[in-house]
Amino acid sequence: MHRNIYEQALTVFSNCHGGTGDLPHCELFAGKEFDAPIHFFNYTTLPPGCSIGDHPHQNDQEIYILLSGTGVMTLDGKEVPVCAGSVTVNRPYGTHGLKNTGTEDMRVLVLEVGCGE
Repeated sequence: MHRNIYEQALTVFSNCHGGTGDLPHCELFAGKEFDAPIHFFNYTTLPPGCSIGDHPHQNDQEIYILLSGTGVMTLDGKEVPVCAGSVTVNRPYGTHGLKNTGTEDMRVLVLEVGCGE
């Protein structure tokens, strides 16, 4: 499988998980395309000031890979500064959110993997 993130059609998520703003987004690969318990592999852009609201997860883990930008990731209520190159793993049954606090777009890859499936 091969796809280029910059060649994918984007949709817009508004106020994602109770966050703020419009987030251009695409699903690079759907879970059904994998032979592993991967739910999705997405590419999302958070413009300055935009956020993904804090939200809970079930028995899965999400991995966030920041390609550009700066901001704050909230992990189970704790704020963690993030920047280009940051990789964050959100634990099963945890809560998390992300806010772009910088002046440039925050570009993010998000991979969600099921646990014990």
